[in-house]
Formats: sequence, structure tokens, C-alpha cells
Amino acid sequence: MGRKKKKSFMTPKASRRKTRKTRSSAAARRQKEFTYRGYGVAELQAMPLWPSEEDPSAPSIITLLPARARRSIARGISPEGEHAMTRIRNSTGVIRTHRRDLPILPEFVSRTISVHNGHKFIEIEIKAEMIGHYLGEFAPTRRNVTHSGPGVGATRSSSNVALK
Repeated sequence: MGRKKKKSFMTPKASRRKTRKTRSSAAARRQKEFTYRGYGVAELQAMPLWPSEEDPSAPSIITLLPARARRSIARGISPEGEHAMTRIRNSTGVIRTHRRDLPILPEFVSRTISVHNGHKFIEIEIKAEMIGHYLGEFAPTRRNVTHSGPGVGATRSSSNVALK
């Protein structure tokens, strides 16, 4: 007669979970390098902002940006925006700005910028994933309203409501 199979105490689901856990351990996990439209951060930082006249097919940052950011840069950045960009380029510390309409460029990566939200400055550390977005997207201007519970004085009829 045939032998009996040894009973396993681990269900198939548990064994799959165990293999998934060992595969995702810190030693086995690889950090995937961030790429923006096929280019690494170092390549993006080395690229010129505008395409060169002698080789217009060469990649430039402006050709890689999304349409809204590309159009706002092509129409011209305001003098205040230019001033903020030069301060960001030249400074190593935290820069405070009201310029929420400034597109995030690769040269801003790993800088810390405080953006005003209408009430206070919110510190943002620029990461590579933020390229192409605007500074204002990361400093929300509105907050959720949380109301307290009903009580005396909340409405006109609340004086008739028992407190307990």
C-alpha cells in the first residue's frame, strides 16, 4: 500500500504569506531608482532647461514637463518667480516663499522650501517624485472643519434639550 502523506500544519495561504514575507525582507528587497520619463535624477539635473538651438532633438527639462508646467514656463516666469528660483538655486538652507505657482524643477530636489498657505509657512522637502508639480500643491490652503457636539446655544431650540 501507499504511504500516507505527512500532514502539513501550514495552510497554502500561510505558506504563500511566508514566502512573500521572506522575499520582501530588507536583505532581499532592492531599492528601485526613481526615474522621471526614463531619466534618473542626476541626468535630469544635468539637462538644460531649454532645448539647444544647434540640436533641438536633444532632451531638455521643458520637453519632459507636463503641459501645464511647460506652458507656464514657456509664457515666462514672473520677476518674483525668477527671484525665488535664484534664491532656491543659491541657498542651502530653508527658503520661505509665497510663490505657490512655481513648477518644481529637478534642480530643486533635496532642498527644503517653506511655502505660505495663507496662514503660515509649511515646510516641504522636495523629492524627485514632485518634479512637474507646483509648490502650492504641497501646502494646502483649506482644512477640514470639525464641529463640536450640540449644546446649549448651538441652535435656537437647544435651550429645550436636556444636557444629559
